[in-house]
Amino acid sequence: MNAAARSFGVSLPGFVLLSTLGLSLADGSGLTGVAIALAAVVMGWFTIRALAEHFKTQRWARLAAPILLGVLILVLWEVTVRALEVPFVILPPPSAIGSKITNSMPLLWADMVQTVVKGALSGYVMGCGAAFLTAISVDRSPFLKRGLLPVGNFVAALPIIGTAPILVMWFGFDWESKAAVVVAMVFFPMLVNTVAGLSETTAMQRDLMHTYAATYRQTLFKLRLPAAMPFVFNGLKISSTLALIGAIVAEFFGSPTLGMGFRISTSVGQLALNIVWAEIVVAAIVGSAFYGSLAMIEKGVTFWHPSQRG
Repeated sequence: MNAAARSFGVSLPGFVLLSTLGLSLADGSGLTGVAIALAAVVMGWFTIRALAEHFKTQRWARLAAPILLGVLILVLWEVTVRALEVPFVILPPPSAIGSKITNSMPLLWADMVQTVVKGALSGYVMGCGAAFLTAISVDRSPFLKRGLLPVGNFVAALPIIGTAPILVMWFGFDWESKAAVVVAMVFFPMLVNTVAGLSETTAMQRDLMHTYAATYRQTLFKLRLPAAMPFVFNGLKISSTLALIGAIVAEFFGSPTLGMGFRISTSVGQLALNIVWAEIVVAAIVGSAFYGSLAMIEKGVTFWHPSQRG
C-alpha cells in the first residue's frame, strides 16, 4: 500500500500540473499544447490505475476514478481544440459549451421540460406500466406467450426513423406524439424482461407454494414478483435510455417551437453548434441521472439478490 500511495501521490499532482499548464498555454500552441495534453493524459491514466487497483475497496476511490476520467477527457478535448485552433463550427471546446449552457439556462430548461417531462417521462410511465400489466396477463396464457412475444420482437426491431413520422402524423406535433413514440419504444423491452423474470422461479419453489395451498395471487405477490424484480429493473433501466432517445428523435419530424430535438435540428441548420452541444450535454446529464436513480432504487428493493452483494 505504501508503494501504491507513493504512485498516487506522484501521478495526481503531475496530472494537475500538466493539465493547468496545458490549459494556460493552449491557445494557438499547436503540437506543443497537444504534447502537454497527452502527457497529462498519461499522468491521469496512472492516477486512475492506482485508484482502481490499490484503493478499490474504498468508497471514495470508486467515486473518484470515473470523475477523474471525465476530467481527463475534458482536459484533452479543451487543450487539443484550442491548441490546433479547430473551428468552433466543427468542434467547440468544453469551455465554450459550458458558457453556452450558463447563458442559455431558460431556453435549455424549457426544452428539457418539453422533451423529458412531457414527452419522454409520460411515455415511459405509460409504456412501462402497460408492459408490466401485459406481462402478468401473458404469463397466465401460453397462447399469448407463444403469439405475442414473437410479434413484440418484430415490432421492437422496427426502426424509429420510420415509425416516428407516422406516429407524429397520427397524434399531432405536440408532446402527445412524442409520448406515443416512447411508448412504442419501451413497451416490448419492458414486456420481454418482465415475462422472463416471472419465469425465473424454480419448479421446487412453485411446488412449495402449491403445498401451502397458496392461490395464484399469493404466489404472484410473494414469490414470482419478488423473483422477477431484477428483470423488471433491468427493463426499466433499458427503457429509460430508449425513452429519451425516442422523444428527441421524434421531435426531428415535427414539433412546436420547443424541445431538445427541435433545437438540435434547427441549430444544426444554422451552424450554431454551441447550442447543439449544450442540448447534448443536458440530455446526457438528465439521462444519466434518470438511470442512476433507477439503479439506486433497484439496490434498495433487490438488496437480497446476489447481483447487489459486495
